[in-house]
Amino acid sequence: MNLKMKEAPYIWLISGCSSGFGREIALKALSMGDLVGVSSRNTEDVKDICKAFPKTSIPIKLDVTKEDEIKESIKKINKHFGGLDVLVNNAGYGYLAAIEEGEDKEVRKLFETNFFGALELTKAALPIMRAQKFGRIINNSSQAGIMANPGTGYYSSSKFALEGLMEALDKELRPLNISVTSVQPGAFKTDWSGRSMKRSKIEISDYNKHVKERIEMIRSIDGKQPGDPNRAAKIIFELSRNPNPPDKLLLGAGVLNAYKEKLLGLSKQIEEFESTTLSADYPEINN
Repeated sequence: MNLKMKEAPYIWLISGCSSGFGREIALKALSMGDLVGVSSRNTEDVKDICKAFPKTSIPIKLDVTKEDEIKESIKKINKHFGGLDVLVNNAGYGYLAAIEEGEDKEVRKLFETNFFGALELTKAALPIMRAQKFGRIINNSSQAGIMANPGTGYYSSSKFALEGLMEALDKELRPLNISVTSVQPGAFKTDWSGRSMKRSKIEISDYNKHVKERIEMIRSIDGKQPGDPNRAAKIIFELSRNPNPPDKLLLGAGVLNAYKEKLLGLSKQIEEFESTTLSADYPEINN
């Protein structure tokens, strides 16, 4: 179903613009003539972007774990530009640990940013989008949001939770002319496996081979990833202009091939246990 579109320029709010995807998306939207709230926990980190586009951008101090800053960011962009058309939930970080090695405090902090931060920012933006009967919500999820692997279980769970929430939200909002798209990047040349990654201080030797080796592999590819953030930013900008955007979009050959393999394996597993699955119903249901 095609949604009704509006005339450009669009008004954006992007979380986590200090580096990586957030920065590239902000620069792309601004270069195309849109209006952008360029947010970061420290506005000094985005000062150069706003200096380059003084009439079409504003710096916004935003830590998505702080309720007052979320409310103020929405208020500020609405007052300055007169609305909000595109919200990009980009702020987030990684956490490496075997499940048993997880530190409760750090895991809760991870969810506060990756899940609850996106949730609360989205809820704060929705009254404006509903009032103007138009909106685009784009979530920077992850390959780990649709596939879980050793060493990234906690990060995956924060993204799986976000994926489920946003899938339901998209179905609630499409009748109101608002779409929700979660993008799942594979390995991109950003800070995710570098400074945007935390590692548990707990180490259990039993996991050294099959978990620690994968963690070291993730660390080792920092700066060597095949994904181009500039190309991803272009795709995300184009999503904002698509009258029928997908609810999910894979980015990169790596995630595409891995997800196809997962679906093939899942399909085989479903077929293998189909009779067991059907045996759980009352007999008359399947007769």
